[in-house]
Amino acid sequence: MNSIADILLLAIDIAFWIVLIHIIMSWLITFNVLNMSQPLVYQIWSGLNRLLEPIYGPIRRVLPNTGGLDLAPLIFIFGLYALEIVIRNNILAFA
Repeated sequence: MNSIADILLLAIDIAFWIVLIHIIMSWLITFNVLNMSQPLVYQIWSGLNRLLEPIYGPIRRVLPNTGGLDLAPLIFIFGLYALEIVIRNNILAFA
């Protein structure tokens, strides 16, 4: 069962890095460091949006309107860390 927990923890780490890359890319696009007319930037951006929008959408519907500030990635990262804590604290129950 430890291997299943390790796989879950790896998936949580990968999800964290995907969200972090999405956040950094959104800042770089907003400040015109990255240009959306470049095909590679557009493909990565649209791929990340298609991957993360099904996760962010329900979170955004629950959160109050904060104007231009999107708190959905922060809530998702908080949920990832909470899930990681639960898995790490209960890993000995499966041994």
